[in-house]
Amino acid sequence: MDQTPAAPSVTPVMSAPEPIRGIDTLHPDGQYSTLAKWFHWTTVPLMGIALATGLTIRFMKDDAKMGFYALHESVGLLILLLAIARLAWRGFSTPPLLPDHIPRRLRVTASAVHHTLYAALILQPILGFFMTNAYGFPMRGPTAFLGFIDFPKFMETNETLAFILHWMHSLIGWALPFLLLAHIGGAIYHHALRRDGTLLRML
Repeated sequence: MDQTPAAPSVTPVMSAPEPIRGIDTLHPDGQYSTLAKWFHWTTVPLMGIALATGLTIRFMKDDAKMGFYALHESVGLLILLLAIARLAWRGFSTPPLLPDHIPRRLRVTASAVHHTLYAALILQPILGFFMTNAYGFPMRGPTAFLGFIDFPKFMETNETLAFILHWMHSLIGWALPFLLLAHIGGAIYHHALRRDGTLLRML
């Protein structure tokens, strides 16, 4: 009888995702431009601050609310300016193309989430800006932009318009966390499960 011991089983080790190779002449390394990465990663913490302050203002005591409003409004306007600048930069520097092995359904889903996020990042601050003006609280004095830039009052107080704008602002505010979860979940799916290097384009 053959007494040769069986070879020990070896658990396969998954290799780390490799960066996507560039498939267009503008992005030979497959990476987003340095400025595009800066826009992206600067927006991330600002969105965290905007969401955190926006969701907690209602629970603050009256004497603490003004500081939260000031921070929330200034951060929101910064996000708007960054989103506009980011879109303008895309006109000069298009994103790197995805390789053909990325399924079409994933491309369509990612594109839909990205476009919806861009729309939210632009609409949400605009709605908030005009909402505060309609309530009679323009960005000046205690809520001046960045604490020292006063904006003129753009309209007279209009409670009906303020209510409508507040409703729209709140609707997008509650939708944003789900959009962010979809975006982050997609990045994790590509990096950890498909291991196709998509996330590495933005790192």
